[in-house]
Amino acid sequence: MPPPLQSSPYFPMDNPTILSLLHPTPGEKHKSSSNGGGLLRMFKLFPMLTSGCKMGKPRRKPLLNHTAATCTIFGYRKGRVFLAIQAGPNCVPMFVIELPMLTSVLQKEMESDMVRIALESETKTHKKKLLEEFVWAVYCNGRKMGYSIRKKHLGDDELHVTQLLRGVSTGAGALPTLNHKESSDGELTYMRARFERVVGSKDSEALHMINPDGAPGPELSIFFLRSY
Repeated sequence: MPPPLQSSPYFPMDNPTILSLLHPTPGEKHKSSSNGGGLLRMFKLFPMLTSGCKMGKPRRKPLLNHTAATCTIFGYRKGRVFLAIQAGPNCVPMFVIELPMLTSVLQKEMESDMVRIALESETKTHKKKLLEEFVWAVYCNGRKMGYSIRKKHLGDDELHVTQLLRGVSTGAGALPTLNHKESSDGELTYMRARFERVVGSKDSEALHMINPDGAPGPELSIFFLRSY
């Protein structure tokens, strides 16, 4: 049985510069794969990609450790793409956002085997940590896609995916849908991988996908930047 989820102070389950970061990384009804040619290429093979535990008063913890994180890209093939970031596969996500990207757009970007997603916050305060910001401008391979708001609470779909994948560290495939939603929104697909974390400053950091087959160079990078 998969291990239980570990609580996060940013999602309590009992209630509803960039250049400096461009460092290469080192070389269940789940239809999953974690080898051969990289997860990005495996994920691209799927037809289309879209868009609890109780706990006491949490102690303040770092959002992520200094070197790595677990990231999951998932969604219904007729919907939009979600991005979830966790300290580890058994932890509740501390950052979840629905990206303003249609399925066909992300799939087209994946044809290049190099995807760079940038999230920029135009905040006017220094009080929040970078990943605690709420409003983000989203770019994909240099093109502005629109704006998104970080989710304060996990919705049904996000919690469903988190629970199903709590024992999965790396993989890509299809998941059982929630409440027969597949009939209208299509297949629920996901890609999960470990990412190397590179911190440039308190206002910039990046996550670079670590390929499970040891191939050199990142195939997917996610950048966070705060401008004043």
